[in-house]
Amino acid sequence: MKKYLLAAGAAVTSAVAAAALAAPASAAPAPSVSTAASAVVSAAAPVADVRTVRQGQRVDAGGGHTLWLTREGKHWTGPDGFEQFRSVVDGNLDLTRPALSHQGEGTFHSGIYGGPEAPGRVDVTDAEGRVTRATLLQLPGRPGWGVWYAHTAPSDRDVSVAFRGRDERLLVELPATDS
Repeated sequence: MKKYLLAAGAAVTSAVAAAALAAPASAAPAPSVSTAASAVVSAAAPVADVRTVRQGQRVDAGGGHTLWLTREGKHWTGPDGFEQFRSVVDGNLDLTRPALSHQGEGTFHSGIYGGPEAPGRVDVTDAEGRVTRATLLQLPGRPGWGVWYAHTAPSDRDVSVAFRGRDERLLVELPATDS
């Protein structure tokens, strides 16, 4: 089941995104992806760095997933080869305040983060309390939004996602929902 969630400030919305068939793209090498077993995060952990990527640059997110950013938003393919897209220009994300979206596909989670504050980190927490630090991507010049992704341990339950600023302050949280 694929799950799509969006939050702007305290509002939480869920919607299903359409998929268009596309040939899988070749992926550029990316930094290693941490697994849930090695990604338990303490509150004192340092703030994650944001990796800047070129528009259209394919990022291998592991597990057969590829992500790329354009000025219009987040694009991705999974092992099934279907190309998907999440817009940042269609008005669904209010980037004048902290915003967060979540697309979940099994153990792969990704979404868009944004707003006026510099991003610190995105954490994904499973029902067992394991926290996985997401990898953050953005286009050059800090356009006010970016993309996050993480792999978690398998679970029959949903995850919660938290977006924090550079000062560690919680900006937006998407609570886990019953699947």
